Amino acid sequence: MKPNNIEKKLHWIAFVTATSLVGAVVPSHAGEGHDHGATSAVTNTHGPQRMADGSVFLPKPAQRQLNVRTLVVKSADLPRSIELNGRVMMDPNAGGKVQPINAGRIQPGPKGLPNAGQAVRKGDVLGYVVSAAAPLEKASQSAQLAEIRAAKALTEKRLARLRELADTVPRKEIETAESELVSLTDRLAAVSAGLTNKEALLAPVSGVIASAQVVAGQVVDARELIFEIVDPKRLRIEALAFDSAIAKNVGGATLAINDQQVPLNFIGAARSLREQALPLNFQIQSSELLGLAVGQPVKVIVQSKQKRQGIPIPQAALMKNTANQNIVWVKTAPEKFEPRTVTFEPLDGVQVTVTTGLKSGDRVATQGATLINQVR
Repeated sequence: MKPNNIEKKLHWIAFVTATSLVGAVVPSHAGEGHDHGATSAVTNTHGPQRMADGSVFLPKPAQRQLNVRTLVVKSADLPRSIELNGRVMMDPNAGGKVQPINAGRIQPGPKGLPNAGQAVRKGDVLGYVVSAAAPLEKASQSAQLAEIRAAKALTEKRLARLRELADTVPRKEIETAESELVSLTDRLAAVSAGLTNKEALLAPVSGVIASAQVVAGQVVDARELIFEIVDPKRLRIEALAFDSAIAKNVGGATLAINDQQVPLNFIGAARSLREQALPLNFQIQSSELLGLAVGQPVKVIVQSKQKRQGIPIPQAALMKNTANQNIVWVKTAPEKFEPRTVTFEPLDGVQVTVTTGLKSGDRVATQGATLINQVR
């Protein structure tokens, strides 16, 4: 093929390619009257959404994904309850404190000093307190000890001579020397013990070391708290009531811990005020499983003997709306939940008594209510 023909074909291919590219770039327009306007964004009308009246549309698949559970509520006669601030106390019959009688230096016991959380038995030696005496007092005791030793040595020699002359010496002189020797021996033992005395710290009860305040070699004063022992299975709860009439109308009590309802036995009320409040004492059984510690603050729900009409619902069903009002979500249709403003009172720490806002037969969301409340 000739060079001129090849150049003509290359120019023709370049022209066709450029024309096709221009056609692909230039947009096409519909004819007059056939334009449908701008297309709007596609919206999801089948997902959870908040309606104009404040209710929530929640499809069945979303309810299963959010694990929503409901409960049909019923009205009943429920006791009036009061929530009090309480504190965990040790049982005086199952706990104790270890305090030295004299000041001195701490010395480990046969098994060393116990640690907090260690189990001990009644009578175990937890440690020793070596009494510390002033230099002048210690010198005086040493001099007294030397005098007693010298007197004892003389008495022993005199008694030996009298026994050799037992046939010519009256019996009463030998008995007097023997008695004097016994007295000097006892005095010597007492003074020696005073110089090297160390007080044994014994466990007053069986239980667990709740607190350990000392280390080896530490100097402590008399009546200073060294160890505290408690029985974790036997603890008491002390609640403060600012109304003394509550003590005369206690029908029951429960302890609210981590969404757990623990019954309490009412022991009695004190007869003296503390911080302008009346202490109420309760007993809890098998408290070891709850992991309570002495001094831990707790919430005590005291039920009175009086009854009132109300609807019990789980405390987890209570929510807050944008106006900071207490609400619950009521299922009014298979896929619709409506908010209801309610007023309530404490019941047992796990449930509350709704006094207004609900009626018997309403289906209240008890699980997943938090997620329903967040739908926007």
